[in-house]
Amino acid sequence: MTEQHDLRKLYFDEGKNITEISKETGRDRKTVRVYLEKEDWNDVRRGCLAKVEFPKLDPFKADIDTWLTEDKKAKRKQRHTARRIYDRLVKEHMGTFTCSYRTVAGYVAKRKKEIFGQRPGYLPLEHIPGEAQADFGDAEYYENGRLYSGKYLNLSFPYSNKGYFQVSKGENQECLFEGLIAIFEHIEEGCKHLAYSQTRVHMPEAAGSGFRKVSINAHGSAPGA
Repeated sequence: MTEQHDLRKLYFDEGKNITEISKETGRDRKTVRVYLEKEDWNDVRRGCLAKVEFPKLDPFKADIDTWLTEDKKAKRKQRHTARRIYDRLVKEHMGTFTCSYRTVAGYVAKRKKEIFGQRPGYLPLEHIPGEAQADFGDAEYYENGRLYSGKYLNLSFPYSNKGYFQVSKGENQECLFEGLIAIFEHIEEGCKHLAYSQTRVHMPEAAGSGFRKVSINAHGSAPGA
């Protein structure tokens, strides 16, 4: 349902807490919490699905819409909040404006979405066949009945969504190359390019960069290896 989706989006996507959502939408904090925690809405009453049109605000909707439309030209911090709109209505329509803040907040939230058309932005993610990514992680493993605390090399191929692991006792250039060779020999193929996060592996050419790209041939050897 739309209202549930909007409340959950404010909480999970935009990082707002229950109090902020309650103030922005005009919904009681307990109601907001129910919407965030409830997963199954099959038993929701039909009356809850009715679209709220805020009829008491009809004489003032033109003013609200004008203010919100003008806000499109203003900086984000200078735009009207629901509280500011409510205060303006009380001041400019003294004696005739009797709506609650909750009503104003609910209408403002609805109109902001329509006027500003908030759309999440996305960056296209494209993986090229033959490219791999490598990184080290912590691992505990047994060797000859003895428990060791060491590392594991994780080699993944984003295009095919495949991944391989190689356990090692350390995290250095030698462990990186030995791990890559072991994995390449196991899968019987290499990769065109390899990107890895440089943590403790020292690569002089990678100075100043969080990632290093190298070319790996089908036998698993890298330039200078």
